[in-house]
Amino acid sequence: MGFFSDLLRSFRPVAFDHPGLLWLLLLIPLLIAGYVFAMSRKNRKGMRFTNTSMLQAVLGKQSQWRRHLAFALALLSLITLTLAFAKPMGEALVPRERATIVVVIDVSLSMQAEDVEPNRLEAAQTAATEFVESLPDKYNVALVSMAGDTKVLVPPTQDHSAVKRRIAALELAESTAIGDGIATAMQALDDAPKDPNNPDADIPGAIVLLSDGESTTGQSPLQEAAAAGERGVPIYTIAYGTENGYVDLDGNREPVPVNHDQMREVAELSEGQYFAAATPEELAVVYGNIGSSLGYVTKFQEITARYAGLGLVFAVVAALGAISMAVRWP
Repeated sequence: MGFFSDLLRSFRPVAFDHPGLLWLLLLIPLLIAGYVFAMSRKNRKGMRFTNTSMLQAVLGKQSQWRRHLAFALALLSLITLTLAFAKPMGEALVPRERATIVVVIDVSLSMQAEDVEPNRLEAAQTAATEFVESLPDKYNVALVSMAGDTKVLVPPTQDHSAVKRRIAALELAESTAIGDGIATAMQALDDAPKDPNNPDADIPGAIVLLSDGESTTGQSPLQEAAAAGERGVPIYTIAYGTENGYVDLDGNREPVPVNHDQMREVAELSEGQYFAAATPEELAVVYGNIGSSLGYVTKFQEITARYAGLGLVFAVVAALGAISMAVRWP
């Protein structure tokens, strides 16, 4: 039953690109009425012959149900071809790589420090953009912004251009919650395509965390890093800034030294790697180590070919049936 239910589901249209053409289906009842009328006239003509045995010898015995079946198949062919003509749209399972990389970018106020030219945030944006550009097209990428609040700005997608556009639009906010950022990245990872044979299987993935490394609020970064490591998700940390970094807030100069030690510990606990600075070539280790796994996503697309193919099958079978009976249509 599972096979047939899946087959029927694959032919279930959700919408039609040209629904106005479905009015052509009104011709079907007219054809049925014409067929019934023609068959009744043929039967009345047959009553005029008194020697029916001679007639059968000339024409051969024909099975009425086979004649009706051929006509029914012809009608099914017209129906399915009309539906195909209207361009049905439906859901289809499309294979897609499951491996996902989540890019987490610190947008806290300390990232406006200019000890890294032109400032920490812009340097991180440039590095993240170059990294996304270097990724093979098959990999899913997600984007998380991290300040006092963390947000999934782009869920896992193979549209790398969309991720780069969102990176360029990042804005500063207050506080830094690195632990929350890691937890949010893990949630984003769970939105990647599932394995249809094992929906609960872990997603092959990695997290790239770009920050100045000083967490000021939220969950423990080290605890969340350890949890990611237990799930087999390494975190690759990239630290931006120097010991002499500062920002001007409300007329006051506030020191914001980079916390290399915390960034290094986060990477080690998750079995990732720490970078004081990194080029796209160095970061190739990120996607080189996460492996590959194929999953499926439901996609809304045109399914005209299915209906056209089914209509052609009905037409061929109906034609073969008519030929086998040497049909003489009334």
